[in-house]
Amino acid sequence: MPDIIQLLSDHVANQIAAGEVVQRPASVVKELLENAIDAQASSIKLIIKEAGKTLIQVIDDGIGMSATDARMSVERHATSKITSADDLFKLQTKGFRGEALASIAAIAHLEIKTKTEAEDIGTQLIVEGSKVKAQEASVTPKGTSISVKNLFFNIPARRNFLKSNTVELRHIIDEFHRVALAHPDIRFSFFHNKSELFQLPKGNFRQRIVHIFGNKINDKLVPVEEATEIIEISGFVGKPEYSKKTRSEQFFLVNDRFIKSAYLNHAINTAYDGLLKPGYHPSFFLNLKVNPESIDINIHPTKTEIKFDDEQSLYAILRSAVKHSLGQFQIAPILDFEHQQNLETPYNYQSKEATTPKIEVDHNYNPFESDSSTQTTSKKNQTVYRKPQTESWESLYVGLESKVSKDEFSPQTFEFESKGNDTFIGTTHATQTNRTVQLDNKFVLSLMATGVLVIHQNRAHQRILYEQFLKSLTLKDTLSQQLLFPSVLTLSKTDVNQLKTVKEDLEIAGFQFSKFENETVEITALPVGVDAESVKEIFNQLIFDITENIPKHNFSVADMIAKSLAKSLSIKTGQQLNEEEQEHLVNSLFACKAPNISPTNKKCFIKLNADDLSKKFE
Repeated sequence: MPDIIQLLSDHVANQIAAGEVVQRPASVVKELLENAIDAQASSIKLIIKEAGKTLIQVIDDGIGMSATDARMSVERHATSKITSADDLFKLQTKGFRGEALASIAAIAHLEIKTKTEAEDIGTQLIVEGSKVKAQEASVTPKGTSISVKNLFFNIPARRNFLKSNTVELRHIIDEFHRVALAHPDIRFSFFHNKSELFQLPKGNFRQRIVHIFGNKINDKLVPVEEATEIIEISGFVGKPEYSKKTRSEQFFLVNDRFIKSAYLNHAINTAYDGLLKPGYHPSFFLNLKVNPESIDINIHPTKTEIKFDDEQSLYAILRSAVKHSLGQFQIAPILDFEHQQNLETPYNYQSKEATTPKIEVDHNYNPFESDSSTQTTSKKNQTVYRKPQTESWESLYVGLESKVSKDEFSPQTFEFESKGNDTFIGTTHATQTNRTVQLDNKFVLSLMATGVLVIHQNRAHQRILYEQFLKSLTLKDTLSQQLLFPSVLTLSKTDVNQLKTVKEDLEIAGFQFSKFENETVEITALPVGVDAESVKEIFNQLIFDITENIPKHNFSVADMIAKSLAKSLSIKTGQQLNEEEQEHLVNSLFACKAPNISPTNKKCFIKLNADDLSKKFE
């Protein structure tokens, strides 16, 4: 039998490694930014074209590389970060496996320009598909510039799996945020298609958060500080009233490295217990400093998941620190039985002296005098108003003699609440003429000749609105209603950039904007039927859908907008409907093209016939 096990070629091995390291353009951005930070850069510039599919360039002013180091950097498992296996358990740097540049070079056109401070002339290296095409001297400033062009040019199957530019750019921005937050002492700039997205100067941690997420977030932050032998915690958590539907503002930074941890996430949620609305998540930006030997960061290819030695202690300390901060800054409710707030002196009156009230009495007033005048003058020349006197008190009762007999009383009706068992529902809930009835403010029951339809009112209304908005967006015949005063929304730069990608479709849907830049969106007109009070909820839901659902559940941008508007404006569970509204909901649902399922592919109603009901009594 011939031998069948063979060694893979270096080219194939590099492409396999690239599959672990480079999943999408955001993976390349992460690796290059981390390399620049390890090179002790004080300023880093990120340049992107076509969401990284055409160009990803990172320029830093770090220590640079010599000609030999530049050539060795594209070899597999070549690194300056570790020398032995023991170094893996006391890492202080970002990259350490020596696979980043080698993996990127295997699937893209790579160009490196670098120079150290001691050298007069730098080095230029060009690599295509793991093959070094050229290496020559080059005039370049101190530091390193790495350009990655035509990602996945030699693996078209991988390139076809990339998402749209909007989705890929969002992933790049996420990676940029994670690296920039961990290093507020480094200046970052980010350009996409020659337009500036971020310009982050050096500063402290709070300033970096504000520069990334906008000035409005400054009022939402609550500081957290805790130092123990196991861990040092510093950073900020968000106030409960500013919680969001997405987890886009949740950052754990362990030893200046972004990580994901469902276990530590649960500790934060426990600290917010009772303070958040269902479906909402708190914001937090927390730096965790631990002993490098107590964690293992080499358990995941992307290094975003790590293993702690004592997770239970970290959980308890983190939960207590966050809870203490919320209570210390009077965010969480407190119980103090000795404190009576109603006895406190108002702030404006704390410095004022108490004065004795003065009472003035008119000693000349006589209630039995029949003076027709209603005014007298006291000795102090003060006017005193008196109640007019009637000529005779009997005149007050003239014409009020009772002449009504018992037979003239009109019949009275009384409302009463049945105290019997609710199992036997009578006419107090639905009469025989009613064809619909609402149950638990969640379901609408519609009577039919063959049974009962149980309709989920929220999902049914979503289906109705979805088809209406989708038809209007497709035919482009939506009408707008002008607002008397523009509605102004203050959002983060990231949220505004995401909304810009669907601005044209929103205008087709009936929205009109007078300002759409930086951190402000000013709305001057809404689609007919949309309430101005719902604007904030509509756009929050829209941002959530853009962030979470574009790659998965939508056929087009118009489809996504129609779903988002339907979700925001639909009748909510718990809303009471009168009989006319119930019947209109039922009739409108069955006028839809697909009344069976909601826009999110869930059942809108179920049908119970006589056989189904009979089985319940067997």
